[in-house]
Order: sequence, then structure tokens, then C-alpha cells
Amino acid sequence: MSKQIGDGFEINDLNAIAKIIKENDLGKIKIKNGDCEICVEAKTCPASPIVNTAPSVIVSDDATNETKTAESGNVCTSPIVGTFYAASAPDKEPFVSVGSQVHKGDVIYIIESMKVMSEVTSEFDGKVKEICVNNGDAVEYGQPIMIIE
Repeated sequence: MSKQIGDGFEINDLNAIAKIIKENDLGKIKIKNGDCEICVEAKTCPASPIVNTAPSVIVSDDATNETKTAESGNVCTSPIVGTFYAASAPDKEPFVSVGSQVHKGDVIYIIESMKVMSEVTSEFDGKVKEICVNNGDAVEYGQPIMIIE
């Protein structure tokens, strides 16, 4: 017999939730069941977006044999596999747009994975130069999302 927590959860439920958080590298998850609401947080939050601070790089396009300069600036990449959202809700303004000034710690976008919304914050101060994906796009771990210079 499992121990009951509140009106809607058992210890086994918490163990299953903790396993989901660990296996999917999530920072925290909030679940509501009736009048009972729980919030489970991992010991450490998922890694912040990987930031590339390398200057311009020359990229060769084999198909046309042309060369072009890659975008310079700090590249914010997706910390997890999921769906990119530019705003907190469909009817809300985007957190940032091209030309927006951002400061370290500002929320710049959301990645949704397995029905969990993870806010991604800026690692540095700067101006949004480019947003590399569209709202609602599926993104991969490490995929460039935004360039801030």
C-alpha cells in the first residue's frame, strides 16, 4: 500500500515524476490534480543555452562553391529538444524581437518539451541581431535559436 499525499498523489507518483525530470533533464515540473498541487524541482536546473562567442567564421557552400560569412555575435542554442515559443501565450507580445536590447537574466524565449514550458534566459547583455527559428518550430538540442551581439 502506497502513502497518500494530499487528495490526489501517492509517493509512487512523486517517484515517477522525479524519474521523468531526471531522464529528460528538466529543471522543475508543476502538476495539479484536483485541489492538490505539487512542484518537483531537480537538484540542478538544466544547462543554460550554450553560447558561442567566436567571431565570424567562413563557411563554404559546396553546391554553389560560394563562401559567406557566418553571423557574428553570441549564439543562443536550444538547451533541450522541444518546441520554440517567442511569447508566453499566443495572444501575448514576444519576449524579444530583432533589435530588442536584452540584459543578462532576461527571459528571451520558451522551449516546451513534454507539456513543460522552460523559460530560457539570456546569458549576457546585448542587442538581438537575428532570431533563427519561427514561433512554433520544433527545435533540437544545441540548435541555434538566436544571435545576440
